Amino acid sequence: MVSIAVVPVAGHGTRLMPLTRAVPKELLPLGRKPVLQSVVEELQQCGIDDIVMVTSDRKQCVLREHFQTGAPSSIQFANQCEQLGLGHAVLCSEEFVGQNAFLIALGDAMIGLSDHASLCRRMIRIFHETDADSVIAFQSVPIERVSRYGIASVASAYKAGDEFFELSGLVEKPSTDKAPSRFAIAARYICKPDIFSLLRETKAGAGNEIQLTDALRLLIDRGGKVLGVPITDTEQRYDVGSFDSYFTAFIEAALADPECGDRVAAKLREILAKQ
Repeated sequence: MVSIAVVPVAGHGTRLMPLTRAVPKELLPLGRKPVLQSVVEELQQCGIDDIVMVTSDRKQCVLREHFQTGAPSSIQFANQCEQLGLGHAVLCSEEFVGQNAFLIALGDAMIGLSDHASLCRRMIRIFHETDADSVIAFQSVPIERVSRYGIASVASAYKAGDEFFELSGLVEKPSTDKAPSRFAIAARYICKPDIFSLLRETKAGAGNEIQLTDALRLLIDRGGKVLGVPITDTEQRYDVGSFDSYFTAFIEAALADPECGDRVAAKLREILAKQ
């Protein structure tokens, strides 16, 4: 049973400076809500009410204040004293997770604009039905963007429409000529608690950080069953990691707004006609 989630939110948001000096990037709005609130609601819709936010001293107070009223979930905070990578952030949650299988949801990325939870519900079902050691969400990206992501090596034959594929490996931020596929990790993972011991073995990798991707590759190398779940067109990833992705995501969220979307679309057409 996947009943607990880890949400890493300790990053400094350096690519969004100076905006993130005033507001943590995870609390930047996408449409009517901060992106992190949409992530929490996504987890709640999957039946996950125990949430561990891995954060820093600097951000914990403002995040705690935002969620202290009106949040039915049990939200606990684990402190990441140094930003040493996603793998290190996950490791900081170990005492809260214990021996439970858990979902990892990046706090600066929202999936879809309507039914946020469809991807994670599917991942949870596949995790239980296949007794996998880990299930990871993937999106297909243009070849020129593979160097920004962890990229899958696909072991099993995969064709469009398949719910999942098995991985033979993972490569963190490969060059375009060394990328084994165009399947990029898409901000959602499910892991068994065994991943913590693998993270403790994992040495600093890309960016001199402890990468979750490297621990998952070690899991695969040791015979672990790791499955990839492709996201659908309606489950597109929207994130606030950089200004270009944030601007794009905000525009799409505004266009999808049931009350204001039509007026926003009309104004955009008017602006573009003048370009």
